[in-house]
Amino acid sequence: MEVGKLKEDLKGEKAVLVGVIEQNQSEEEATEHIEELEFLARTAGAETEKKFLQKLQMANSKTFLGAGKLEEVKDYVIKNEIDMVIFDDDLSPSQLRNIERILEVKILDRSSLILDIFASRAQTSHARTQVELAQYQYLLPRLTRMWTHLDKQKGGIGMRGPGERQIETDRRIIKERIAFLKKKLNEIDKQKKVQRGNRGQLVRVALVGYTNVGKSTIMNALSKSEVFAENKLFATLDTTVRKVVIDNLPFLLTDTVGFIRKLPHQLVESFKSTLDEVRESDLLIHVVDVSHPNFEDHYKVVNETLAEIDKSDKPTIVVFNKIDAYQYVQQDENDLSPKTRENYTLEELKSQWMTKMSNSKCVFISAENKTNFDELKHVIYEEVKTIFQVRYPYNSFLY
Repeated sequence: MEVGKLKEDLKGEKAVLVGVIEQNQSEEEATEHIEELEFLARTAGAETEKKFLQKLQMANSKTFLGAGKLEEVKDYVIKNEIDMVIFDDDLSPSQLRNIERILEVKILDRSSLILDIFASRAQTSHARTQVELAQYQYLLPRLTRMWTHLDKQKGGIGMRGPGERQIETDRRIIKERIAFLKKKLNEIDKQKKVQRGNRGQLVRVALVGYTNVGKSTIMNALSKSEVFAENKLFATLDTTVRKVVIDNLPFLLTDTVGFIRKLPHQLVESFKSTLDEVRESDLLIHVVDVSHPNFEDHYKVVNETLAEIDKSDKPTIVVFNKIDAYQYVQQDENDLSPKTRENYTLEELKSQWMTKMSNSKCVFISAENKTNFDELKHVIYEEVKTIFQVRYPYNSFLY
């Protein structure tokens, strides 16, 4: 099956999700992580039937879960004719073998699920090459398990891409394919670098943020273009660059792939050229979905990822999107316990973040409804103008 193409008859696989609440983790945090895994599974086309969480000091090195909990999962899988079990962390090759032997169904971990979603969404040759490289790098240490079981698999989620096409190949051929794909991507990266160099004197602005926060919707609104936007994870894989003009001031706006916690390192490496757009940008627009109950955690994940890929301290505009979907729970006047995040009104939240973001501009908008969009455009204009004036002082009188 060609990478990036879905078959309708593979949709609707029944899945069970499994996670561990480790010693340094709260139950609420683990629950939020496995709910995100459910969103990932739904994006891939699976239907989640049940979620299992177990408290452990650390995941079992042989079977991830304890023996009793794994037996409980097995009973549920058999009784409900489950197609696959998805784990919220990466599994080692030995864990995969052991769990698959016990449960006797298809086993995926978080990385393989994310890679599968990327495979189904890669549209261009560049994106398909990036995803294929990441898949081979993920499969290489797992060849023993894959090669003894893939011929028995019926296909479906987690089985798209190179694994399905290359059942008969051996480790040497896989390594040669990885080397070829790396060379191909290196050539593409050089072309992309030349393209970036040919963009002239325009200031470069990059949209960054957690996946599914509305970056592409903002891109469409600012550039008056039709970048694909959908309420699913990783709707955008290919870097899209558009020329935008605000009050006669032109600049280049880039829409980048969304980040997510526990992003497979193979994808970070293979999507280097996409991340180069972030590294070489002059200004970042960090988009946050303020309606999400854990938006602060998402904000932190993105900042940590940005720190890993780009050590420079770029000027940043933080855009809190989806204010139209924000909801708060009014605290009972007799409740003397401290306020939690959901007890703050949007205005209170604005005030908090305006104070907190002393080194960055901060805007609250709804990209869908264009609420406060003039304010956003004004802030972007002022930041781009400042960068332009510093870089090209002799032309700054034009703006």
